[in-house]
Amino acid sequence: MLAGRKALNASWDILKTLSDPTRLRLLALVGREELSVAELQDILGMGQSRISSQLALLRQVNLVSDRREGKKAFYSLRGSLPAKTLALIRSAVESVDELPVMAEDRENLDRILLKRRRTQEQYFNLIAGRLGKHYCPGRSWEAIGHLALRLTPAIDIADLGAGEGLVSQLLAQRARQVWCVDNSPRMVEVGTELARKNGLGNLAYKLGDIEKVPLGDRSVDLAILSQALHHAQHPQAAVNEAFRILRPGGQLLVLELNEHGFEKARELYADVWLGFREGALHGFLKKAGFTKVEVATVAREASEPFFETLLASGTKAARG
Repeated sequence: MLAGRKALNASWDILKTLSDPTRLRLLALVGREELSVAELQDILGMGQSRISSQLALLRQVNLVSDRREGKKAFYSLRGSLPAKTLALIRSAVESVDELPVMAEDRENLDRILLKRRRTQEQYFNLIAGRLGKHYCPGRSWEAIGHLALRLTPAIDIADLGAGEGLVSQLLAQRARQVWCVDNSPRMVEVGTELARKNGLGNLAYKLGDIEKVPLGDRSVDLAILSQALHHAQHPQAAVNEAFRILRPGGQLLVLELNEHGFEKARELYADVWLGFREGALHGFLKKAGFTKVEVATVAREASEPFFETLLASGTKAARG
């Protein structure tokens, strides 16, 4: 009789656990892949304390197990769950599987797993040849940049928050038309003079805000936001504008600082935002309507405050 009561109480505990949306989302994720708390934070867009407390409850009812790796804790669905309990979890997850939030979780999980693979690839590439560690005559980022720019097709480009438009000065040598948009009259003046001096008749500067771009709908093939988004009052509005001006099949490229804690940047560089998390950038692009969204770390500074640069990209669907 006592054993039967304990089994009944355990079943009630599991049912109560599954009634919470956050715990159910966590179970759906760790049921697919062993994940760290930091990765779960990125996927769900929640704080560490909230996720840790929910994971603690899942451990209390023996639904998840944890594994330590240095300072990190990784969580997974317990491997020795009774068949009835496992079936109950699967049924609960399947019952909400069609909800948009669950689809978003799966997409964010795929992004995290891709990030893992890229990190591993970068490490093994590094130890394979120690590329870039030693001087090599004729090899420089400037030279490589010019090589890459030769691949630019004859397309229309918008450089949003362009400043003087140094990148666009190079792109204009191959592109059909390049528009530089900036809200500083002086930047527009300097950039226009540079274009004239360099004989770039296809490079034009427009005074305007990246949150209200002075270009028509579906007017460009490529939009660039290079270290401009953290100056925007409303970053989502700026990404929405990039989507609006792109033609179907067009692409957005965003170079942006990873989230950091260097508060002096607000005073020194007039930054409104202290960078953005990968998940936040991914969310901006997805919410605007972009597909094939990818975000990756592409540079890390070796000196304080150790800024990291993210590259985000997205495509406007052919029928967008």
